[in-house]
Amino acid sequence: MTDVALPLVSFESRTTIDGEVVRSASTLRFRERLEIETDLAAHGFTTVDVRDAPDRPGKELVFIAQAVPLAERLLTSGAA
Repeated sequence: MTDVALPLVSFESRTTIDGEVVRSASTLRFRERLEIETDLAAHGFTTVDVRDAPDRPGKELVFIAQAVPLAERLLTSGAA
């Protein structure tokens, strides 16, 4: 890790390919459950279930979402 400024975590890795060292710098953004559910809804999905990741209980969420049919989205937005 090179920096932690929640919700952002930056890190760097190095890989050697054919004797050449290749550096990679990345930043991950960890979002809260409500923010993810709000974004899913804004993009036409409904949250069906939220579960713990089976291999990391309590550390990662898995969202089960379903696309809301366009006709239903239009009705609820008042655009119909």
